[in-house]
Amino acid sequence: MLEKCHNAQERWGGVSDIIDHWLAERQKLISFFVALPQQNVHETLNDKIQEFCQLMMDYISSGHFEVYEQLLKQGSEFNDGSLEQAQELFPKIQASTDIALDFNDIYSDFEGATLQEMYDLTCQLSSLGEALEERFSLEDTMIEILHTAHREQVFSETPA
Repeated sequence: MLEKCHNAQERWGGVSDIIDHWLAERQKLISFFVALPQQNVHETLNDKIQEFCQLMMDYISSGHFEVYEQLLKQGSEFNDGSLEQAQELFPKIQASTDIALDFNDIYSDFEGATLQEMYDLTCQLSSLGEALEERFSLEDTMIEILHTAHREQVFSETPA
């Protein structure tokens, strides 16, 4: 997951300040996610899970209310079918949003210490990780659809 994030940053870095910031948020979110299983249960886990939940909500909010809007605005400026392609991705992205919101509702105030709570957390983290990985792939596809096609049109229309 972290390797794919680095690839996305290499590929889309410099496209726009909003996307650059968003991809940096993604990298931080993934790094936090990967580090969670290594946390000491008694000392820092609760705080780290709460911090992870906040990062995840910030990332999702940035996507829905900044990045997607920018990409859709860019797509609407061109009448090439890319906007419709990108809009087909939203229901799939929404599925991961729902999983993330459910995780946040349960664990943003996590104070668990029982074996059952730790087992439940482990299962939820596994499901969340799969959903986030799918989400990141769909978001990269949306950037590909809306940005690359239009970038090529802009460059081909620019006089030499």
